[in-house]
Amino acid sequence: MYKLLIRPVFFLFDPEKIHHFTFSLLRFVSKIPLIPSFLKRLYLVEDKRLERNLFGLTFKNPVGLAAGFDKDAKLYNELGNLGFGFIEIGTLTPKPQEGNPKKRLFRLKSDAAIINRMGFNNGGVEEAVLRLKKNKSVLIGGNIGKNKITPNEEAVTDYLISFNALVDYVDYFVVNVSSPNTPNLRELQDKEPLTKLLQVLKDENSKKTKQKPILLKIAPDLTNSQLLDIIDIVKDTKIEGVIATNTTISREGLTSENKAETGGLSGKPLTNRSTEVIRFLAEKSNKAFPIIGVGGIHSAQDALEKLDAGADLIQLYTGFIYEGPKLIKNINKAILKRSQA
Repeated sequence: MYKLLIRPVFFLFDPEKIHHFTFSLLRFVSKIPLIPSFLKRLYLVEDKRLERNLFGLTFKNPVGLAAGFDKDAKLYNELGNLGFGFIEIGTLTPKPQEGNPKKRLFRLKSDAAIINRMGFNNGGVEEAVLRLKKNKSVLIGGNIGKNKITPNEEAVTDYLISFNALVDYVDYFVVNVSSPNTPNLRELQDKEPLTKLLQVLKDENSKKTKQKPILLKIAPDLTNSQLLDIIDIVKDTKIEGVIATNTTISREGLTSENKAETGGLSGKPLTNRSTEVIRFLAEKSNKAFPIIGVGGIHSAQDALEKLDAGADLIQLYTGFIYEGPKLIKNINKAILKRSQA
């Protein structure tokens, strides 16, 4: 029904406006008695065989929602009713910021893709904390970044502020230094500044009564040499894992009219490259750390390929927009079917 009736109507409108409309619609219908339980019956697949235990956490199923969809933690409880095993909020920054000028979100329909140059638009970490206090048992990841006006030399301070604000309200952290939409942010992926940043966060984490797993989100555009550096950094800093991958700046093979827009590309064109990065990290590290695979998952088969390449969990974003919530159910059913074979 989603692809036949709902998506064609949604795709008639501006992507950012329809995103906000969808949020309002889902929030409204979720307040209607019995609707949340109906949605769970429709999309949630519950089976102990789907559970995954990683870095001290139990994920009800391995299919999560990637950061960027619920930036400000406004709808994670409602989105949890659609069958996700976990929800990642953010990217959050210490101070609220508007992000980049509109128009900044573009559909590439013939490529089943999206280009965004949102620029970490969010209401700031403190606002998100107020909403996270209302969590009804959804497993939450907190994706954190730096404000646009913060120079890279002071970026560590921004990450520490968000880390300390969120530490009691999220289950794991994701350090985002790989978005292409904040000027110079990707320079923090270089070995020296990245090692310093992650080590400072690990040291701060060690002071907490309840320590939280810290993961690093990386770009798909890294070279093999840079990926080997990532493996070394994970080993040296002892962070808990990697999310592979963020959006790409590549435009190879695109056919849509919006292909020249600047920003990060997500969706089907990223499918193979993100899987290659997962496989490279898993093989070269001898599976030394957990990997969350994200990028171009539009079918159950795409998800299985990520898992076969070495991912322990997966996340959806653009595939969720193009395929609808049934994709979550289809992936979990495919994983169960495989476990029965």
